[in-house]
Amino acid sequence: MVWELTVRPASDDDADAVSRLIVAALRETNARDYAPEIIARVEQSFSPPAMLQFFRKRQVCVAVAGNRIVGTASLDGATVRSVFVDPEFQGLGVGRRLMSEVEQAARANGVTVLTVPSSVTAEPFYSRLGFHAVRDSFHGDERTIIMERSLE
Repeated sequence: MVWELTVRPASDDDADAVSRLIVAALRETNARDYAPEIIARVEQSFSPPAMLQFFRKRQVCVAVAGNRIVGTASLDGATVRSVFVDPEFQGLGVGRRLMSEVEQAARANGVTVLTVPSSVTAEPFYSRLGFHAVRDSFHGDERTIIMERSLE
């Protein structure tokens, strides 16, 4: 697979594609670690209208290969949120590139400790990037691992 990856800020025109990408990643990747009812509940948080709201409240970026959005990540203050990569592009450096962009934005905003509420699925990914688990958080039966990394 030959493609050039670019990362840019998300625009309103990206809402549908980002929503589809996140739902695909939830259904194909996160479904290994979470029950179907949890996946269905989480999907509702990532509808196109919800994405538009995120675009206004957070610094959201998208990774583009060719003309296809293949990943997304956002920064909400000192917290990394909604890092998802198209299942076809997982393991190819897209997530690492997105995290690099988010980290640069955090540093530019004066953030010294970056936090990420990680899914069980993504914990090994964030660990490889130097994050360490601080505590578990539960939203009903959905387990999230709160992880941190110093930027100093």
